[in-house]
Amino acid sequence: MPSATPVPPIAAVRPYEVESPHGTRTDEYYWLRDDSRSKPEVIAHLEAENAYKAAMTAHIKPLEDRLYEEIVARVKQDDATVPYRKRGHWYYVRFETGKEYPVYARKAGSLEAPEQLMLDGNALAAGHDFFEIGALAVAPDDRLLAYLEDTVGRRQFTLRIKDLATGETLPDRIENVDPYLAWTADGASILYVEKHPETLLGYRVRRHVLGTDPAEDALVYEQDDGSFYTSVRTSKDERYILIHARSTVATEYRYAEAADPALAFRLFLPRERDHEYYVDHFDGRWIIRSNWQAPNFRLMEATVGEEGDRANWRELIAHRDDAFLHGFDVFRDFLAVEERSGALRKIRIRPWGGGSEFFISADEPAYTTMLGQNAEIDTHVVRYNYQSLTTPETVYDYDIETGERQLMKRMPVLGDFDPANYRSEFLWAPARDGTRVPVTLVYRAGFERDGTAPLLQYGYGSYGYAMDPWFSISRLSLLDRGFVFAIAHVRGGQEMGRRWYEQGKLLHKRNTFTDFIDVTRFLVAEKYADPGRVTAMGGSAGGLLMGAVVNMAPQDYRAIVAQVPFVDVVTTMLDESIPLTTNEFDEWGNPKQKAFYDYMLSYSPYDNVAAQDYPAMLVTTGLWDSQVQYWEPAKWVARLRARGTGSAPLLYRTTMEAGHGGKSGRFQRYREIAEEYAFILDQSGVAE
Repeated sequence: MPSATPVPPIAAVRPYEVESPHGTRTDEYYWLRDDSRSKPEVIAHLEAENAYKAAMTAHIKPLEDRLYEEIVARVKQDDATVPYRKRGHWYYVRFETGKEYPVYARKAGSLEAPEQLMLDGNALAAGHDFFEIGALAVAPDDRLLAYLEDTVGRRQFTLRIKDLATGETLPDRIENVDPYLAWTADGASILYVEKHPETLLGYRVRRHVLGTDPAEDALVYEQDDGSFYTSVRTSKDERYILIHARSTVATEYRYAEAADPALAFRLFLPRERDHEYYVDHFDGRWIIRSNWQAPNFRLMEATVGEEGDRANWRELIAHRDDAFLHGFDVFRDFLAVEERSGALRKIRIRPWGGGSEFFISADEPAYTTMLGQNAEIDTHVVRYNYQSLTTPETVYDYDIETGERQLMKRMPVLGDFDPANYRSEFLWAPARDGTRVPVTLVYRAGFERDGTAPLLQYGYGSYGYAMDPWFSISRLSLLDRGFVFAIAHVRGGQEMGRRWYEQGKLLHKRNTFTDFIDVTRFLVAEKYADPGRVTAMGGSAGGLLMGAVVNMAPQDYRAIVAQVPFVDVVTTMLDESIPLTTNEFDEWGNPKQKAFYDYMLSYSPYDNVAAQDYPAMLVTTGLWDSQVQYWEPAKWVARLRARGTGSAPLLYRTTMEAGHGGKSGRFQRYREIAEEYAFILDQSGVAE
């Protein structure tokens, strides 16, 4: 007899009043929130959802397994990064065949020297379901290594110190740390950022003297504004330690000489709303990237000690309306600048000696270039990374004196991969308000624009984060099965400069969602896609995009994949005890203010679930997620089950041993991708 159709879990309805200054809202699934992540009834519900998802996808499990094997077969398992030089050592990361985690190593003097093992992630991960190295910092004497490890997935790192000469891990151990580190010049102490125990925001910078009790670590700086993130690092020339406070709309730096025993920090320039600046030091002067009277940023310089008055700042690169100054790196003879124009990220070289500026050229219509690992100042070679939707990640060294470009490495793709078998395009899609939205897409050669192809459309559109075209070794499994893959560069990102970001945040947030829908309709109208086989995917704030789109235009999508989705916007933003609430007010708005409350309520996916037919949906999360708490998608799925109509599958999977980024091992991550792709192929009618 055929097996019975699996029955989805139905969450109990327990009305709870969520209070606000503007009235109350009833949340019938609020009980699914468990900060301890230990309540039996909550865990049982999540496990029941996992079991239901497994039962509903049992028929495509063989496809998932084939996809996983197919993806892993393309991976060069014993791979390594291109070594970079710093203080006479060559540093690199390598992977070993069949193992999940990286090995960090170096060689002294030359690449022919014997390898010195710094950290073996596989050995450190033994016995843990989750493992991640958050940051590493080698002391100025090159003997000690500070590193941060997370064995839960909550991004609450533990600071450890290793003696690289003896291989001994020192007894110093500091819990609940953010992934930022800075050594003092003598290597006797290290600065780190302590997380708030409740909100998990990094808010205190402390100084740990090696060999002392961490409970006695001196407080160097404390952040008193919950809307700011805090980090610490050294300047590239290692002369200064920098404390950086950053909110959505303002920044502030403090600096101290790394060799000063007292570490007397000075304020660089006081924070000021709507002024963001970023600094590095070189040759007695500060190089400053600033949006002061320059929405798309400009580059300035100031002599050390005179930075506190902007009247002393001198302009190096002027503001442009048509180009966004993304970042910079300092060298002895030149500046390397990341600039975004025409929605693409480029690298400009500006010699200090007054020679002509120039761009490093690219050969494709849609690509991404970004500065790579450039640890040393005294060099005429700049390392940068290049990739596109058809070109694997490539590392180049560019000699600014000779103009020669040296290929250092191209990510190997095993099997029969040939970039010539794929095509990419850069398009402009009209949004409903007349704005032109950039779209990059890729497909296999031989594709015909006849309206029959399945489409996977990806988007993000928040925090000014630009979703640059990137190569994916796993995506080939979709392209080789006839898929078109498209990135919708919607407003809320920064692909088109600061204004693009401003038009997709706060009281303009709905532009992000309508742009995505309009891109879908454009691609269908232009016959890049079969209207009955369109899938959309997004994660985190991109999961919010998925949730909003599926409420606003469910008929436009056959399937949706929402990864760690931020879907309960109003309730979360009302709760200042949750990580990433107070410092997100300038991104989403403060719901204690009625205008923001009403606007957020108008698009919040959880609050707008309706009695309508929804497409097939796969929703994923991690129990220990500190960025988007697991209960947001759990409640959303429960409400979708209760209110939604239609017969399309609604599947929800919680990884019980992971956080925001999913499982930690590289092969485990490919398993999650195979799971998503099997679902997409099945819903698109391409399952084998």
